[in-house]
Amino acid sequence: MNILILGSGGREHALTWAVKQNPKCDRLIVAPGNAGIAQIAECADLDIENGGAVAAFAEENAIDFVIIGPEAPLAKGVADRLRDAGLLVFGPSEGAARLEASKSFTKEICDAAKAPTAGYGHFTDAEAAKAHIRANGAPIVVKADGLAAGKGVIVAMEEQEALDAIDDMFGGAFGGAGAEVVIEEFMEGEEASLFVLVDGEEVLSIGTAQDHKRVGEGDTGPNTGGMGAYSPAPVLSAEIEAKAMEEIVKPTMAEMAKRGVPFQGVLYAGLMIKDGQPRLVEYNVRFGDPECQVLMMRLGAQALDLMQAAAEGRLSEAQVNWADDHAMTVVMAANGYPGSYEKGTEIKGLKDIADDSMNVVFHAGTKADGEKTLATGGRVLNVTARGASLQEARDRAYAMVDAVDWPGGFFRKDIGWRAL
Repeated sequence: MNILILGSGGREHALTWAVKQNPKCDRLIVAPGNAGIAQIAECADLDIENGGAVAAFAEENAIDFVIIGPEAPLAKGVADRLRDAGLLVFGPSEGAARLEASKSFTKEICDAAKAPTAGYGHFTDAEAAKAHIRANGAPIVVKADGLAAGKGVIVAMEEQEALDAIDDMFGGAFGGAGAEVVIEEFMEGEEASLFVLVDGEEVLSIGTAQDHKRVGEGDTGPNTGGMGAYSPAPVLSAEIEAKAMEEIVKPTMAEMAKRGVPFQGVLYAGLMIKDGQPRLVEYNVRFGDPECQVLMMRLGAQALDLMQAAAEGRLSEAQVNWADDHAMTVVMAANGYPGSYEKGTEIKGLKDIADDSMNVVFHAGTKADGEKTLATGGRVLNVTARGASLQEARDRAYAMVDAVDWPGGFFRKDIGWRAL
């Protein structure tokens, strides 16, 4: 098969790495890719949010299968344009992608499906939103309704922080994403992620992971796109996972199909777990980043077979073969992230790190400049390792981090602390 993956981050490097291992893969192109991806696949300069341009490129390159990595092209309906052009696509339609692109839409679906989630209010007016906050007090959660690259969520422990968040969101801090807000009750418990493949009808759980959203050790400081992750997540036991599938995922998927927008692709269910009961925090309509990195590390070549089965409506025949192993990824980010940060700093030492089925440095925000690797993003590297135990995976990952020579970056030293 000739395969095209859309995206340029650590998630797409992990997808590339896994797909490349499958003997079905003849030619692999990633658009636009990054410095790490370029070492194992062809990269193409392409506007991945322009469905027509992607369809034309796919035709010119005899592409058999398109895997859409990030949320923005999905929200723009790129999957629909590609399907209209007769291509096999992994990723939901624009209508189904609203499960991530609109927090208020998700809440409405959860209400209809009776899926347990946080109580909420939806606001298009700043003063009404502030009145709701004053009436309910803190802690409280303020979310930009639209896509904000993983940053439009403020968990406010003080009332003033929530009121300030309203000013920021309606003041344009998150662009159009913050023109409407959803305000939710604060849920206590431990958060974990469940990943489920869906083919429009069938659902298949393909693994659990736990992310570390806060920038600082001990889960302190502002929220980020994620500073590290591990899989599996011990808090998401088989019993709780089964409960989440029956009470949250399956009813949501049934409601989507009932509304004429069946979901096809990967559904990421962010769950809050307390006293053995899962409640939905949010849905994403693509692999999480950096959770994808630990999932791909554990799934390997079968990831392509599973994604193809979802795209072709054959999930009822598919099954996941898990090794009894663990994986961890540590994010190396540019100094200053998630605030303003310097771009263009050089990263050394990457050539000296063994790259095999147990250790991979996935690139998230890099570009090649001759022989040099330069940092171009906030989250720059995902240093990822597998092990027979989580401790072994952790030791291996941090040994690789120590081998990276990059004074322009930082990382959390406590990834996996909840499980260890």
